[in-house]
Amino acid sequence: MKATIVMLASMLMVSCANAQKVDEANVPAKVKEAFTNKYPGVKAEKWEKENTDYEAEFDWNKIESSATFDSNGNFKEFEQEIKSSELPKTVVDYCTKNFAGYKLSEASKITDASGKLMFEAEMEKGKDHFDAIFDEQGNFIKKSEPVSEKDND
Repeated sequence: MKATIVMLASMLMVSCANAQKVDEANVPAKVKEAFTNKYPGVKAEKWEKENTDYEAEFDWNKIESSATFDSNGNFKEFEQEIKSSELPKTVVDYCTKNFAGYKLSEASKITDASGKLMFEAEMEKGKDHFDAIFDEQGNFIKKSEPVSEKDND
């Protein structure tokens, strides 16, 4: 199970580093159809391509959310922003202890297609930030490479 979580976190980290904005007209019909079927009545505000996957960003119950699908329209994961106070205490404690000088700027919970839950803590210092991924018990899995805001433009 831990190997699966590590693999999923690794894929998430790599995909986040390679995300590119994509016009909705360039999103495969299968992907748009899968999104519409999974989230009826919801409009994707923005699409990104992450390697061969597509991520739709949208508001779900007035909360910033995203869903990722492969190019065939298969659902991969759902990510939803949460308050930092909703993270397990072990996550906050780990970030405070191990990422000195960084502040916790955003938090998310990620549920994959099989229902496994992970947490993401975005750590920020000036224009630099990275994501730290934790399992549902709050155990650290991995962190992405730091990215500068200027690199994200």
